[in-house]
Amino acid sequence: MVNVFNQRLEQVTEEYEALMERPNEPILPGNGIFERYKYPVLTAAHTPIEWRYDLSPKSNPYFMERFGINGVFNAGAIKWNGKYLMVARVEGNDRKSFFSVAESPNGIDHFRFWKYPIRLPETIEPDVNVYDMRLTNHEDGWIYGVFCTERKDKNAPKGDLSSAVAAAGIARTKNLVDWERLPDLISKSQQRNVVLHPEFVNGKYAFYTRPQDSFIDAGNGGGIGWALVDDITHAKMDQENIINFRHYHTIKELKNGEGPHPIKTSRGWLHLAHGVRMCAAGLRYVLYLYVTDLEHPDKVIAEPAGHLLAPIGEERVGDVSNVLFSNGWIADEDGTVYIYYASCDTRMHVAVSSIDRLLDYCFNTSPDGLRSATSVETLCQLIDKNEAYNKNK
Repeated sequence: MVNVFNQRLEQVTEEYEALMERPNEPILPGNGIFERYKYPVLTAAHTPIEWRYDLSPKSNPYFMERFGINGVFNAGAIKWNGKYLMVARVEGNDRKSFFSVAESPNGIDHFRFWKYPIRLPETIEPDVNVYDMRLTNHEDGWIYGVFCTERKDKNAPKGDLSSAVAAAGIARTKNLVDWERLPDLISKSQQRNVVLHPEFVNGKYAFYTRPQDSFIDAGNGGGIGWALVDDITHAKMDQENIINFRHYHTIKELKNGEGPHPIKTSRGWLHLAHGVRMCAAGLRYVLYLYVTDLEHPDKVIAEPAGHLLAPIGEERVGDVSNVLFSNGWIADEDGTVYIYYASCDTRMHVAVSSIDRLLDYCFNTSPDGLRSATSVETLCQLIDKNEAYNKNK
């Protein structure tokens, strides 16, 4: 039996270290806007061996997994002490999610989890499930994590074990290890997708929201909302205004929501968001960009038509197929932007661009005209422009 244990331990350790040390590489030539990278940056297999296995041959003679990990996805991100950090949603085989920090020296590979997952304090009403944390290094000096807290719907009919109620949980930290839990955000609607703006607006905390009539459906929720809060330690939204709208027959006709907090640039606040539509394969999640005014972050000044990133290849397969989701990106001092996105509630990927390229894309790509005829006109104008250029060069 000891031989079985030792053999499996050696094999698992060898495969794990090979995965940890595998270099990533860009997929070229790409589309000029960003470069995808070949390998996922975090998967269930990236979680430490000591999380998944009892390392004692006495109590685990067959070297079995004792704590199964189903997926690693939907990670917030932050540059911290010169390292690239993701606070990932780790989901066990028991369907419960928790948060854990993974660290990389370069932002594209060699991500390793910290020793322990985050011990997130609970409120008076315990969370059943927590997930999808957005990280904001706020000008008030705290790092905030805003996430979804899910609890069973107490008003569900007897025997209904699926109905849930969602709220925005709020926690803050100075070191990403010790967290202070604040009361959940109070809102008139359910909130599964809330993001804290990194600066005060009119002396108040500003939130991007996604009002929903129910746990799954946006219903009358018109898109990405904007709300100001006086006191984040007792956060309550009295008014919620839609700033980025849903539209019929677009990538965001069913739902849309803010991804990570926006990046401040010389031309405006650069936003990454997700859009959802229904298709024959079910819900399809893609990512898109828009820009808001520097002085008025609730005013959209540019939004290209269609998606920036949509699932391709392996990205289309997983627990929840045909889904891309992002709640984390990092803008480096040199303008490089690392976009961390999950595919199919299963794994994390990275795409690399720059602030200049993303702004060029936003301001020089035509907006959605909302009709087939306007799409054709946009294409014909590009063809004519290229024809004129070729004649004159």
